[in-house]
Amino acid sequence: MKIIAATKNKNKLREFGEILKGFEIISQEEAGIDIDVEETGTTFEENSRLKAEAIFKAAGIPAIADDSGLCVDALDGAPGVYSARYGGEGLDDEGRVQLLLKNMENVPDEKRTARFVCVITMVSSGGVITAKGECEGVINHAPKGENGFGYDPVFYMKEYGKTTAEMSPDEKNAVSHRGKALKIFEEKVKGL
Repeated sequence: MKIIAATKNKNKLREFGEILKGFEIISQEEAGIDIDVEETGTTFEENSRLKAEAIFKAAGIPAIADDSGLCVDALDGAPGVYSARYGGEGLDDEGRVQLLLKNMENVPDEKRTARFVCVITMVSSGGVITAKGECEGVINHAPKGENGFGYDPVFYMKEYGKTTAEMSPDEKNAVSHRGKALKIFEEKVKGL
């Protein structure tokens, strides 16, 4: 099955391809679609669906979208759906990580709990399929690791003894929010 990934994020596109082995995942660029879908939803589900619907309408073939983010308990769930825009325009991944660490300077270790959340939505002529994955961790006091992207350098998973940026791609894909959501999605598609 050929599916357009409704993202311009090369890291997400790579992870889609690594995890969804039974699908031909193509980028918006490969499909000749240059659309930036505004994420006006207030939930991961809403934003994921907005993106998948827009790309499906533009291309006419199944489109898969992901909306994901980091929800930090001590920050009342922030940055949440605004994870990629945390701190406003002009901040890159490293800048957002530094802002997060600054906002958590005085938070004690036992209150640094967080989770990554990912919602996958596929829109096709056959309807809509949605899958959600989460992974639990804590926010480190400093970045560690060279792999991954986004908040991976400060997202520490106790049961593995490392941040998601210290994991190999295969290790991360096996336990990450996106990996879990894509596996659930794959099972739902196989069940059709």
